[in-house]
Amino acid sequence: MEDSKEPTFRSYNQKQGAIYSQNRPTYHPNLYKTIIDYHVSTGGKLNTILDVGCGPGNAVRDLSSHFTQAIGLDPSEGMIKAARSLGGTSSDGSHIQFETSTAEELGAGTSLNLADSSVDLIVAATAAHWFDMSLFWPRAAKLLNPGGSVALWAARGGYIHPSTPNHAAIQDYITQIQDKFLRAHAKQGTGIVFDLYTDLVLPWSLEESQDEFDKGAFFHKVWNKETVCSNGDEFFASQQEPQFMSFDLDKLEKMLGTKGTVTRWREANACKTGTEEDIVKVMRGHIEGLLYEVGVPKGQEELNMGVEGVLMIVKKHS
Repeated sequence: MEDSKEPTFRSYNQKQGAIYSQNRPTYHPNLYKTIIDYHVSTGGKLNTILDVGCGPGNAVRDLSSHFTQAIGLDPSEGMIKAARSLGGTSSDGSHIQFETSTAEELGAGTSLNLADSSVDLIVAATAAHWFDMSLFWPRAAKLLNPGGSVALWAARGGYIHPSTPNHAAIQDYITQIQDKFLRAHAKQGTGIVFDLYTDLVLPWSLEESQDEFDKGAFFHKVWNKETVCSNGDEFFASQQEPQFMSFDLDKLEKMLGTKGTVTRWREANACKTGTEEDIVKVMRGHIEGLLYEVGVPKGQEELNMGVEGVLMIVKKHS
């Protein structure tokens, strides 16, 4: 999922990659439809898709039915092993190809032997904030067919939606935990996601501007910024409502375990990991208490968590 600036997921083994795949929210078909519709309507073809920072392959697996060839790249050997074990096929029934490679190399030096102007759509699902964009954009410009697209999206989430009982107290507690225990384990790219890719470097912002890309065709959409609902669209597949996802506390605990800051906290506090002093266990116990104090019955503990997302699509000139 991330390059050398974010070593956590790069060091994942196959088992960790499979757990990650199972417990991360998947993206909604509406998000994929937005990408495909814009790509095709602006001259993009549906032959080859390349997912960069693919992790265990969730996004490329969802999109592969639109393309005759699908490829996933990730710098983590463990993630790629997990992706291969989970498999997937493209529209003509051929297997998705998964290879170990960074976003800056985009398959160079692998068995893929990707030729210039051979890829129609490059995607990165909550991963581009770890890329060295000064290297990524020139390589992407070479690989893309004329009229091809680069779709980059990310999710910022975790705020407690007001529909959750005692939501203000729960949000205050989570903020305290983040500030006191988890912020120290954040990496630079986390801030780029927090700002919904406002500071993500685009090809025309480079010192050597990549003129192959069409600034005038730039597509930008934000979902539910600052909790304001965006036209009823969903960003994640598990959303029951446009503005939030619902989690029981078992599911929340598993999802939090896939977060980079939690993983790094556990690495730094190995003696507490998996015990009652584990940061996620502590959070769960306190959240349960905050729900019970306002009358939520045992067995019905559930959080509605707000969803904010961003999508950017960059076009190569036809």
